[in-house]
Amino acid sequence: AATKLASAEKLMYFCTDQLGLEQDFEQKQMPDGKLPVDGFLLCVDVSRGMNRNFDEQLKFVSNLYNQLAKTKKPVVVVLTKCDEGVERYIRDAHAFALGKKNLQVVETSARSNVNVELAFGTLVQLADRSRGKAKIIPYLEALKQQSQQIAAAKDKYEWLVSRIVKSHHEAWPGVARKMQPAPEFQDYVYLEGTLKAKKLFLQHVQRLKQEHIERRRKAYLALLPQALDALVPDLDEIDRLSRAKAEKLLEAKPDFTKWLVVLEETPWDATGHADTDVDGERIPFDLLETPAGERLYEAHLEKLRDERRRAEMRRAFRETLESSPFVTPGKPWEEARSFIMNEDFYQWLEEPVYMDIYGKHQKQLIDRAKEDFQELLLEYSELFYELELDAKPSKEKMGVIQEALGEEPRFKALGKLQAERDALVLKHIHFVYHPTKETCPSCSACVDARVEQLLSQRFARPPLESSARRHHGDVDRLNLVILGKDGLARELANEIRALCTSDDRYVLEGKMYELALRPIEGNVRLPVNAFQTPTFQPHGCLCLYNSKESLSYVVESVEKSREARRDGHGAATAAQLPLTLVLVNKRGGCGGGGEGGGETLQSLIQQGQQIAGKLQCGFLDPASAGIGYGRNINEKQIGQVLKGLLDAKRNLSLVVGSSSAGVAAASPAGVKEAAGDGAELRVVMCLMCGDPAGAEEVLQPLLAAQPCRLAPGGAAVLL
Repeated sequence: AATKLASAEKLMYFCTDQLGLEQDFEQKQMPDGKLPVDGFLLCVDVSRGMNRNFDEQLKFVSNLYNQLAKTKKPVVVVLTKCDEGVERYIRDAHAFALGKKNLQVVETSARSNVNVELAFGTLVQLADRSRGKAKIIPYLEALKQQSQQIAAAKDKYEWLVSRIVKSHHEAWPGVARKMQPAPEFQDYVYLEGTLKAKKLFLQHVQRLKQEHIERRRKAYLALLPQALDALVPDLDEIDRLSRAKAEKLLEAKPDFTKWLVVLEETPWDATGHADTDVDGERIPFDLLETPAGERLYEAHLEKLRDERRRAEMRRAFRETLESSPFVTPGKPWEEARSFIMNEDFYQWLEEPVYMDIYGKHQKQLIDRAKEDFQELLLEYSELFYELELDAKPSKEKMGVIQEALGEEPRFKALGKLQAERDALVLKHIHFVYHPTKETCPSCSACVDARVEQLLSQRFARPPLESSARRHHGDVDRLNLVILGKDGLARELANEIRALCTSDDRYVLEGKMYELALRPIEGNVRLPVNAFQTPTFQPHGCLCLYNSKESLSYVVESVEKSREARRDGHGAATAAQLPLTLVLVNKRGGCGGGGEGGGETLQSLIQQGQQIAGKLQCGFLDPASAGIGYGRNINEKQIGQVLKGLLDAKRNLSLVVGSSSAGVAAASPAGVKEAAGDGAELRVVMCLMCGDPAGAEEVLQPLLAAQPCRLAPGGAAVLL
């Protein structure tokens, strides 16, 4: 039978909290008139309500139940809001149900979604006896089961989110579509709803973002000490500056933008700086104002102060070693350490640092003591006159020598190195009776060995036939080295090439010459900057300068090249390489004149003339004002240099050819013909082995002269 309802056309609500928000929920009205009803859920609010008496509510429920019982339909009492329920209200509701026949009570919470389905399921079972009897679970037990189910579903859902979402740039709509088929997503949404699923996603994204920012922060903090070392390596710059002034100093550094970046919006971790590819690698400047940045800045200051202190301690230690009378040649570190343990610096440096400094100081002491002892042996040369030739001195003779020298400080200085001192005595005796370059105490500094080496480099003789063929074959080729700093060599090479034909040929005195240029601007000790290569044999070198620095580079490079030749690394003909020193124009100026860095034209000319005299080479005055504007030197000077180079090359060919002919003829007439009209000059020199002025400084002016050549016998040199 149908049951008539008294609330026709009335909107159905879930709870009164929705009043005023009707439009946000589905609009469903109660039906009008009669409709079939199979059962009733009699809801009892067991929470503590405002201005509400539970006893009166229970009385109303009792009256309502009496009316419902007349319909003979099943009734289930539903206790709602059990999550906020009052224990007494719940007991009273159960007591009410116990007084009725077969009246079931279900404790529920719609907010926590506990036992809501159980309430409807129990009513269905009462209406349809064919269904199994529903087991009624108390609220607290059901809540516990519900919480466990939700926790398990949440763990699975969070695992799914962590597997799919790897970047904090992911958005919810796209991720939700990816997770839609997954049962983990479906179960959690069923239990907790889409909003909570989205909330967990947003929490995961925020966590990813924080982890990304923290990684960036650690990278920036790891890079900050390097930036400070590069920007402010000098303690004097920042030692007494406030933080604000120090930051301004950093911003003024030329390399500031290489290491740091000033952001328009701060703090950096609240902006998108960490996600940018261009500036993301540079350190945000506001990071210095964070506690971690301030600690690193203070640590940088302390490191600089500590380094300065350590440098001062190392210097003090060296000065102590030099002034201490207790530190003598050969004294072990263990003995010397006791004299400095009370010094202030002893606690500042580590043991290996002390030992390294002490070892270097000992080497200097020992080398100096050996040199002084060698001088002492030369001064007492009469002690070695009575020894027999090739005889080893007896113990008695060694005793006499030691007794004679025993009171000399230079003898006592090697008191802790007796074996080395005795070896020096024996070596000196051997040298006295066999004075050769092999027995010379100066070893590599022996004058005899060095002179032979210089002559072999200067006058290396190729075979007669190949020499004549080589000089005849390349007579029309000029190989020129251009030496200059800061682009001078390359610029002049380009200017000379501009005067040549398309195939690098140059017209000189009406004749065509093949011109090969080798500009050099770097370290001449490196193979790439060597004067001579297997495919390039230089005929001359043009040395350019326009400042004191570039002049110093020229002098240093020439000296390095000569040192390399003395060590046997240079070409045989390199010793006679003609040099020309030229003061070139400065860009935008005339003739290298004007003032640049305090250098006047006159001072540069004077310096160049002095260096030219030292290097035994020619010197060209700078171009006059207005000639060849924008060029290093004018065309006239270029022709003058190449003509001098050609003359030097011709003279060399004649000298080598004439000397070769003289050797073949082995006659004075051949020598005289080779020498031309000049007179034969023989020079005898006496040089001391080990003297600071080496043989090359003395012989270089003679060997560099063009008429200088080997004598026919090969044992002497003709000038």
